[in-house]
Amino acid sequence: MKALLCTRLGGPDDLEVHDVPDPVAGPGEAVVRVEAAALNFFDTLIIAGKYQAKPALPFSPAAEFAGVVESVGPGASAVAPGDRVAGWLGFGAARERVAIAADKLVRLPPTLDANRAAGLIVTYGTSYYALKDRGALKPGETLVVLGAAGGVGVAAIELGKILGARVIACASSADKLDFARQHGADEVVNYAAENLRDALKRLGGERGVDVVYDPVGGPHAEAALRSLAWEGRFLVVGFAAGEIPKLPLNLVLLKSCDVRGIYWGAWVAREPEQHRANTAELLAWCAAEKLSAHVHATYRLEDAAVALKALSDRSVMGKVVLTP
Repeated sequence: MKALLCTRLGGPDDLEVHDVPDPVAGPGEAVVRVEAAALNFFDTLIIAGKYQAKPALPFSPAAEFAGVVESVGPGASAVAPGDRVAGWLGFGAARERVAIAADKLVRLPPTLDANRAAGLIVTYGTSYYALKDRGALKPGETLVVLGAAGGVGVAAIELGKILGARVIACASSADKLDFARQHGADEVVNYAAENLRDALKRLGGERGVDVVYDPVGGPHAEAALRSLAWEGRFLVVGFAAGEIPKLPLNLVLLKSCDVRGIYWGAWVAREPEQHRANTAELLAWCAAEKLSAHVHATYRLEDAAVALKALSDRSVMGKVVLTP
């Protein structure tokens, strides 16, 4: 079978497509024929050795996938051959077949296509865990989403609306903000053209905003923190800007607010049943067209470098998917 491999740490152009042996389902495992494997910004980091997960070489990028179960090993009862499923590996999905513990797979609703399903697990899973389980977002509260046109940003907008929030989307261009509005944002802020602190003060009113969802980091984090209301929650999701901000803790004291970390991958490992329940709920919402799981573009394995460069230069709106 074909596999996209990182044989040496570097950039997208260092990846290679190789023929590798087909996997065999071990005890409790299933082999899935991969129809779609979605890429995320962290894939650009993991192939460079700059991510917290550092797999041994060679490895395949892509953490999430959807496809069809081809075989199961002894003791695997969660799925059966022929089932359409989605799953999360952490890395390793950019290949034609994968072996995975069967109880880590979730069956797809009949009407949901593989491309959207593959691109849903990490971004919507992260955002749902962040807003529901860590952020305790309540109906009627105001949610600020930074990096609002990216994969997790769009997910946060749509889930924020499902959870009953007023959503302020923040991004760096008019096109991205138009995209955010199409996915449900109530208000928008172009932080490349307007001072973010002033804009959020205007839109948040005297009270301020209740929750900030920040997958970007960089210079806008402190301005967003300053916009929080009394007992607000600042959710640290990632650092797509490349800079890890240093937040002044006196603001946390004065607002009696919380800064809460969102390490979704570690939570999945610690709470697998809750992760499966969240994923099943997200897939059902997507099949019911309550979530878009918007796919920006699909690429062949051989064109993965183009897809990863699009993620790196932040031109992607939604998800990019590889179709082995």
